[in-house]
Amino acid sequence: MVADPAPRRAAAEPAGGTLVVRPARAGDLEGLFRLALAAGSGMTNLQPDRALLADRLAASAAALESAAARGAGAAIFFVVERFETEGEAAGPLVGTASIFPRIGVEWPFYSYRRTRQAQTHKALGKTVAHEMLMLANDFDGGAEVGGLFIDAAARGAAAGKLTARSRYLFIAEHRDWFDRLVISDLRGYQDATGASPFWEALGREFYDMAFEEADRMNAVVGNQFIADLSPKHPIYARLLPPAARMAIGRPHDQGRRAMEMLLEEGFHDEGYVDIFDGGPTLCARIDNLKAVKDNRRVQVARVEPGVESADQLVSAGAGADFRAARGALVVDGEGAAQLESGLALALRVGPGDYVRHVAF
Repeated sequence: MVADPAPRRAAAEPAGGTLVVRPARAGDLEGLFRLALAAGSGMTNLQPDRALLADRLAASAAALESAAARGAGAAIFFVVERFETEGEAAGPLVGTASIFPRIGVEWPFYSYRRTRQAQTHKALGKTVAHEMLMLANDFDGGAEVGGLFIDAAARGAAAGKLTARSRYLFIAEHRDWFDRLVISDLRGYQDATGASPFWEALGREFYDMAFEEADRMNAVVGNQFIADLSPKHPIYARLLPPAARMAIGRPHDQGRRAMEMLLEEGFHDEGYVDIFDGGPTLCARIDNLKAVKDNRRVQVARVEPGVESADQLVSAGAGADFRAARGALVVDGEGAAQLESGLALALRVGPGDYVRHVAF
């Protein structure tokens, strides 16, 4: 579908005000806990455990301030909330997401790499090709974006796209915090009963535990148990039950749009899948992401109501003060920006401040 090039007023936000993405704070604990309960199983970084979430919030705050914390593997948590025209938060959190500036620090980051091996018998004139799963940790040292979850009440307002792409503007603002590679490990397919066919056929046999227990162990104590208990030889996919084979590289039904957005942004499927549920692990060079390479940093010259433009994703601030929202922004021939007043209020900026923007 070709985008309409004609300028238009920024799309209306859902009832309750402008959606704003910002780094999480300690006071967001109960809101994150509520989101974790709604997310269900398979969200490793969003467990419904108040103590664990509190630890994650503390680690996130440290990562925003300390290069050592980021280098040690701490994740930066983001939340999504609605803001009224007066600039105050309205209602509970409606979403969350995270960035790991560096993965594979304390423990290797494990994936299965899908490979193909063909074997030929000349006398029979027969060639048989096998898909194989090989344990790999090819992404150590890179960044990861994940943990994206939007409450049902905010879906249909492009909240998922806003949240996902805001992280890339955050990366652009703090480019020196990150290496060259970023991945996204998508939640894998679950059947109508909520079970993971891939885990039931493979993971349960090697780890001798339920999927939920393994997912929680990975979140709480790390993944050293994967290295200790995982298969040491390639796995022939042909030997797995049909349901498990069909789940390899297939995202959760609720994650299909998330996968499409990642591919649109510049991620690629290089044949890696999650070791627990077989979901796809996509990767990209950070500087090739659309929001990173296409964004522009401009100074706000004027703030006025009724500004009309093509829809923009706009961010302001850095570190704990980072904020991003969607709205109208016009840049004149000299590079000065005119910002719609509601968007300026949500971002807490005025004339003289700098913002980043990219087409939404």
